[in-house]
Amino acid sequence: MQRIFTPLAPWAYALLRGAYGLLFACHGAQKLLGWFGGMPPGVDVSPFGMIWFAGVIELVGGLLVGLGLFTSWAAFLCSGLMAVAYFISHQPEGLLPIANGGELAALYSFGFLLIATRGDGALALGPALGLGDRSGPR
Repeated sequence: MQRIFTPLAPWAYALLRGAYGLLFACHGAQKLLGWFGGMPPGVDVSPFGMIWFAGVIELVGGLLVGLGLFTSWAAFLCSGLMAVAYFISHQPEGLLPIANGGELAALYSFGFLLIATRGDGALALGPALGLGDRSGPR
């Protein structure tokens, strides 16, 4: 059977990488800059606290992944952040993500792990600046 969409794979990956990174950066902007409604009252986002560090990784890492700069390293760091967030915040509430509200953290963690293994891909800024991870998805 012929694979109809195979020629579009690099562009689909670029779209996934960009959307994943920029959506993740929005979470960091919410924590650090108060955008998109900010954090709920009572959440401590003081500098150098745990939520502040998470916000920095989300904002900077998400932008790097979305733009395709140092993609593998940034995505690996973001994946680890989400794995830690899952086990600290969600896993004590129950074993499965559907039961403990950790679906978003789990999806981000595994998605960023995939992106970390694939590198920059098409439409990435890194290769254009000579800073690319790889020439494209394999």
